[in-house]
Amino acid sequence: MKTYGYIRVSSKDQNEARQIDAMEQQKIPHKNLFIDKKSGKDFDRPHYKRLTSCLREGDLLYIKDIKRLGRNYEEIQNQWRRLTKEIGVDIVVLDMPILDTRQYKDLLGTFIADLVLAVLSFLAESERRDIKKAQAEGIEAAKKRGVRFGRPEKNLPDNFGELVKRWERKQISTQEMLKLCGLSRSTFYVKLNEYKLLDMMNKK
Repeated sequence: MKTYGYIRVSSKDQNEARQIDAMEQQKIPHKNLFIDKKSGKDFDRPHYKRLTSCLREGDLLYIKDIKRLGRNYEEIQNQWRRLTKEIGVDIVVLDMPILDTRQYKDLLGTFIADLVLAVLSFLAESERRDIKKAQAEGIEAAKKRGVRFGRPEKNLPDNFGELVKRWERKQISTQEMLKLCGLSRSTFYVKLNEYKLLDMMNKK
């Protein structure tokens, strides 16, 4: 039997130290820790896939809480069955001791554990939806206040029009034009089209 730990945080900015500490307390070798920095909306995660390819019948898998496994109700249920029934591993959820498949092998214990798993999976997905809804509402409110998202707009040089004329007369190369304007090739052509449209409208 081998012991493994699975750790997940939603983004590269989040810190997985608390989960690592919890795994170290279980004496899990570092080589058997699998860490993903990905959303829990599905199980398309590289290190989770590596983990499941390593697991064998009789192995033991630790996770800190059910949200670390995922945040999709149906997928959590499917993966739990896959791990425990198809592969045959035991799972311990550290923050919810009742979800320890080593202890509850009788019918009643299995029923209670399955019920708790269903409730926690539902709550995990509900929380994810609430977070996304709050983010969307926050972005919308910020837009109404004039906050702009995405990369900051590139400022054009004051003599952009004159540079365009010189470029069109082939007095300067495209590469020189990009350097003088501080733009990438794709952004330059976008700005060029905007400039020409604005120039045309001003002449009407």
